[in-house]
Amino acid sequence: MILYNSLGQTKQEFVPHEGNKVNMYTCGPTVYHYAHIGNLRTYIMEDVLEKYLRFAGYDVKRVMNITDVGHLSSDADTGEDKMLAGAKREHKSVMEIAKFYTDAFFSDCEKLNIKRPDVVEPATNCIAEFIQMISVLLEKGYAYIAGGNVYFDTSKLDTYYVFGNMNEEDLAVGVRDSVEEDENKRNKTDFVLWFTKSKFDSQELKWESPWGLGYPGWHIECSSISCKHCGEYLDIHCGGIDNAFPHHTNEIAQSEAFLGHKWCNYWFHVLHLNDARGKMSKSKGDFLTVSLLESKGYNPLVYRMFCLQSHYRKPLTFSYESLDNTAKAYDKLIKRIASLGTDGGVEQDKADALIAAFKEALDNDLNTSLALTSVYDVLKADTNDATKRYVLAEIDKVLSLDLIQELPEEQPAGGDALSAEIEALIAQRSEARANKDWATADAIRDKLKEMHVVLLDTKDGVSWKIEN
Repeated sequence: MILYNSLGQTKQEFVPHEGNKVNMYTCGPTVYHYAHIGNLRTYIMEDVLEKYLRFAGYDVKRVMNITDVGHLSSDADTGEDKMLAGAKREHKSVMEIAKFYTDAFFSDCEKLNIKRPDVVEPATNCIAEFIQMISVLLEKGYAYIAGGNVYFDTSKLDTYYVFGNMNEEDLAVGVRDSVEEDENKRNKTDFVLWFTKSKFDSQELKWESPWGLGYPGWHIECSSISCKHCGEYLDIHCGGIDNAFPHHTNEIAQSEAFLGHKWCNYWFHVLHLNDARGKMSKSKGDFLTVSLLESKGYNPLVYRMFCLQSHYRKPLTFSYESLDNTAKAYDKLIKRIASLGTDGGVEQDKADALIAAFKEALDNDLNTSLALTSVYDVLKADTNDATKRYVLAEIDKVLSLDLIQELPEEQPAGGDALSAEIEALIAQRSEARANKDWATADAIRDKLKEMHVVLLDTKDGVSWKIEN
């Protein structure tokens, strides 16, 4: 399997640290509000990665944190704690907010067929581990106390901007956040490991520590939780691209200073979901959620399919037109699969070849778009329906689109494989055009032409017909 590694910015063969065992860590949500569908794109792609690793024969242990304390509104370790802001907004306690939005997050995941990780650990469960790691960093000289807080000293590192595409001017404190620099810091890139009562006295959750009553910084959480459950060596760390700096950069700094060796070999970052306004963000106020899509009549799995049509390393632009096209493609696909018969035995040789083609797509840096194409290749394959159903059921262990369904009798299984494939190609072309990926859009257009498909732009979207 070949994966793009953000650490080094190259495609690399995936080789676990120990045999076929894979330790996988994914940054979980800060549970102060609902997850928007931009957040959930990342979790969908991480879910596909985990399921494919298992499908390919790896023994995977996936760990996820729940940030219920310590995540500030500014990446510069300033501003209000997001959890506290959520509690104030809804006139509830921080822990009430955490429980409500943790449950809401996993409810959304269930609707999207996102598997719950093997270990889910709230930050508030691990205060002792945070204190122990910070104590070691102080002993080793990688941290210092100033103004009542404990800071990591980035000047002790040979390299801090490990992801290679950062520059100091762009990352200067205050450029993005409109905040004053913390005068306690020795270096502008230093970050807080532990806050005490000398700062943020309104903070609801505080614990006793060797440095006073206080609470942990955000970055220390993932390092400690990963080490607690995965040990000293992590194979894959996942997250959204916006976490590469400063969160993941700081994780690497403190983890490797604490451990004394390289910590994580592969970094898997998913790019943003955009809309007409740009990157989706809760700070904009109105944002799209799974529940909102449901209220508009969309099956959440249509959104999952929408995400799978694009590569995880490309920005994805959301529009209702694109989602409508995907919904049509999904509906026709499900009906076509439901129409398959069950008689006859599985032709194993042909099944193995079709599954191998599916695996080849995902072995190529998790190319979910090609993996979806393989679904239509199965429907067109020269084999019996029993074999097709078997292969699609196997493929769906990874794609998790509920491909094998028994439709109600009032919804007869109509359509054919060609119609379903055309609808899927149109949806992919629409998404590519929205992302200004003209090369992909043109390639799909040419493929449709070869199939004698004529596209018709109407006020209700794109329709099509076949001309001989």
